[in-house]
Amino acid sequence: MSVDEHRTTPVPPTLHDVAREAGVSLATASRALNGSTRTVNEAFRRRVLDAADRLNYTPNLSAQTVARGLSSTISLLVSDIADPYFSSIAAGAIRTADEQRIATTMAVTHRDHDRELELVRVLRGQRPRAIILTGSRWDGAASEHRLADELAAYESTGGRVVLVSQRTLPFATVQLGNATGARELARELVGAGYRRFAVIAGDDRLLTSRERAGGFAEGLAEQGIAIHPSRIVRAEFTRDGGRQGALDLLEQGLDDVDLVFAVNDVMAIGAMSAFRAAGLRLPEDLAVAGYDDIATSRDVTPALTTVAVPLEAVGERAVRLALDPATDSTTTEPVGATVLLRESTPARA
Repeated sequence: MSVDEHRTTPVPPTLHDVAREAGVSLATASRALNGSTRTVNEAFRRRVLDAADRLNYTPNLSAQTVARGLSSTISLLVSDIADPYFSSIAAGAIRTADEQRIATTMAVTHRDHDRELELVRVLRGQRPRAIILTGSRWDGAASEHRLADELAAYESTGGRVVLVSQRTLPFATVQLGNATGARELARELVGAGYRRFAVIAGDDRLLTSRERAGGFAEGLAEQGIAIHPSRIVRAEFTRDGGRQGALDLLEQGLDDVDLVFAVNDVMAIGAMSAFRAAGLRLPEDLAVAGYDDIATSRDVTPALTTVAVPLEAVGERAVRLALDPATDSTTTEPVGATVLLRESTPARA
């Protein structure tokens, strides 16, 4: 008999081994290692983790998925990971999932509703514990009904769906007060002395853009001010889109405009770049405001007036809803916003 035939393959440690090593029950070891939503005493959890480390134990995720029907992961869908709005939400979500010992996977939809539907279908096959969709909903998209069906089928197998957007689909939602925040921004700007406005918005079918542009117009109307339709331009919901929107306004002429509101900060920052390249002084010749309060809004010159959304907290709330057994399809958690007036919109006499 050869030497090789005498060799035996080491038997990998089991969860039973970890529990025995840590001096805890099998159930406690399982909850500590597998991201259970049930709380484990911190001292016990540390003993289990230390025991698993000493034994070089790796959870059998495939077996867990078969046994429980779901994996120990959360899937996060974002529209654009390069956009600080979505990366901030993702940061809050990932940090909160990590605290629960749950891995997070992420996919990008590029604001394409058909791609979003395709990704949800793929994710259903991977059986994550929860799917969180963070992008704005679309009005009139044929795929919305199919998306609702896919998500409902996923929930029927024990998964949880959470939306970070509008409550247009029958699932738990972290709902952002877009219209309310934009309305309050308009009131504050009128109070600061502004009277002549233009808006750089996104596609009107994109509900976040529609809510923000509409709320801003409503806030102005309450003060007796109307925006002429020609002063509302539409572009991609990106920095380059904001730049293009600014170029469109410049082509029209801005002699009758005191302030330009872009419906998100990245658009506002793109617009500021275009205005400055055209020779305008900001804010002396033209004031600019945005929405979201991404970190860059504080660093540009002049610092950007905006509406602050607690983006990382939004991601955190979405994960907590996804993991809370009390969450159901009717759960809605509203998130407020705060107007921040900065140097890009100084008070006018």
